[in-house]
Amino acid sequence: MAQSFDMVVIGAGPGGYVCAIRGAQLGLKVACIEREALGGICLNWGCIPTKAMLRSAEVLHLMERATEFGLKAEGLGYDLDAVVKRSRGVAKQLSGGVGHLLKKNKVTVLMGEAKFAGPGKLTVTGEKGTEEVTAKAVVIATGARARVLPGMEPDGEAVWTYREALVPKRMPKKLLVIGSGAIGIEFASFFNTLGAETTVVEVMDRILPVEDAEIAALAKKQFVKQGMTILEGATVKKLDRKGGTVTAHIEVDGKTETRDFDTVISAVGIVGNVEGLGLEEIGVTVDRTHIVVDEYCRTGVEGVWAIGDVAGAPWLAHKASHEGVMVAEMIAGGQPHPVRPESIPGCTYCQPQIASVGLTEAKAKEAGHEVKIGRFPFLGNGKAIALGEPEGMVKTVFDAKSGELLGAHMVGAEVTELIQGYVIGRTLETTEAELMQAVFPHPTLSEMMHESVLDAYGRTIHF
Repeated sequence: MAQSFDMVVIGAGPGGYVCAIRGAQLGLKVACIEREALGGICLNWGCIPTKAMLRSAEVLHLMERATEFGLKAEGLGYDLDAVVKRSRGVAKQLSGGVGHLLKKNKVTVLMGEAKFAGPGKLTVTGEKGTEEVTAKAVVIATGARARVLPGMEPDGEAVWTYREALVPKRMPKKLLVIGSGAIGIEFASFFNTLGAETTVVEVMDRILPVEDAEIAALAKKQFVKQGMTILEGATVKKLDRKGGTVTAHIEVDGKTETRDFDTVISAVGIVGNVEGLGLEEIGVTVDRTHIVVDEYCRTGVEGVWAIGDVAGAPWLAHKASHEGVMVAEMIAGGQPHPVRPESIPGCTYCQPQIASVGLTEAKAKEAGHEVKIGRFPFLGNGKAIALGEPEGMVKTVFDAKSGELLGAHMVGAEVTELIQGYVIGRTLETTEAELMQAVFPHPTLSEMMHESVLDAYGRTIHF
């Protein structure tokens, strides 16, 4: 006999498990189906383990600068296996925590592959066989996986995706990273800090193409200073693999050149996990591997929703989580506000860090806004100087007529923590007046946020 639920969530990543918990909090009878590991890609193979590895690289970087702080550190080095072991341990700890949270909130967890057998009907195939499940509402939160380009398929030895890069069997000596989005740049930063001779190839005319151009340029300057080679407006046409060496054919400025590497990391985007779900049978529309949804994550098929990476950009864990909460509240009869993509912050945890929310300067102008731009450099901030982190900038974009904060963009130490101040400001629909009147504590990096606002209106004090 089929188990019956008010809501079934397919996928236990940051969108799925949060959706399931919120639904249970609202009194719904909820099941969550997962085929691999609780916590999904983000917790097990993405956000969390990469940050653990990047923290190890950051500590090594600081140790190498010990003399700048009046300290002595000799015989520095690292144990790659130990770095990876710590990263996997962090992921395992948090994955277990997700299981505890689901149990605490009385969510039924079903391990196995889910497939629609009709409207509101699912089969779940796992180690114990196949069982049937029915639900008034089904939320698809199956996430995404790395895009694989023809001729650049990962082999686990010389050509890696993020999965192989998270559990490297060896330390790359000459590394090629294809793609300069958050995933590519974070791995480039990690391995470069540990000593790999690192080259980044980006097909667009600049690295970090979704970021503000000025911020991306400052980040590039720091990456080059750290020893990276950056090739922009370049395309990897072919990879030849032979005897532990990968020869990359790279087209730059209309000319093709070859360069040899021992390791390649492909980070050229993602594709949604839509296969095997039976979506076609029930009429769910899929466009270029992503499920088509409206602003409330409704698929167009009654009672079927899709959230997170499988439902399209921006491909961020916190976007998935908030969509999960929104959908659970709607299924429970609430009327939540839709999650607005332009109000979702983006963070890249390389050295230096990069963070942003809202419109870039270029996008604001394209949208027809007359803008006021504020900038403040880390070099003018006392806390940044004391930390030994004088490289970076905070940039704010305002509508010149209304004073609306259209966007904020940062590069430098700890900006992934600072950006939330501007996110709250945008959520509260603040203007420059409130931000100017707000008192920022001294000495903190956050004072640069205040000064950037002041600069947009010709009132900056400390630079």
